[in-house]
Amino acid sequence: MHSKKLAIVVVGMPGSGKSTLSMVAKELGIPVINLGDVVREEVSRRGLEQSLENLLKTAKQLREIFGNDAIMKLAIPKIKEAINRYCIILIDGVRSFDELEYLRYNIEIETMVLAIHASPKSRFQRLITRGRSGDPKTWEEFKKRDLEELSWGLGNIIALADMVIINEKSYEEFISNVRELLLGVYLSWCT
Repeated sequence: MHSKKLAIVVVGMPGSGKSTLSMVAKELGIPVINLGDVVREEVSRRGLEQSLENLLKTAKQLREIFGNDAIMKLAIPKIKEAINRYCIILIDGVRSFDELEYLRYNIEIETMVLAIHASPKSRFQRLITRGRSGDPKTWEEFKKRDLEELSWGLGNIIALADMVIINEKSYEEFISNVRELLLGVYLSWCT
């Protein structure tokens, strides 16, 4: 067992499989903090519709006002609460090194950055099928969202991740691979 606790920081472009990985983590008893939910909560707090435009605009405004680590700043209380109770947590949706550094500076924790990669075509199909509020409805909206997220530094953190999972095969195979990976990390870290 390690002396420090671990945050598995999951990064990836929209539709890459972060939510599926988070679902598997929850099934294994690993708590998940989703930074996208932090933005969705802020959109609701402002009384706005949960549209792609409002989500992107709100995230951008938060970063302009409070810095590139704004979303992580808002999530820190939830992260501290979870890390006090568990040896491993999963943080879904970090978008930049600023957010990662804020986490590392403000909580005594080890981090493992896990990137999920999938082709734009695969990701677009998944987002259309998923249909979550704020998901793009057209290829143009999809490209706009990708470019916005890349402008925050997401591509850099993906490129320098500690581990990378490719998600281009079946849903079942992805779940099996993710379950095996998370169990391995859990067993090596918490026992």
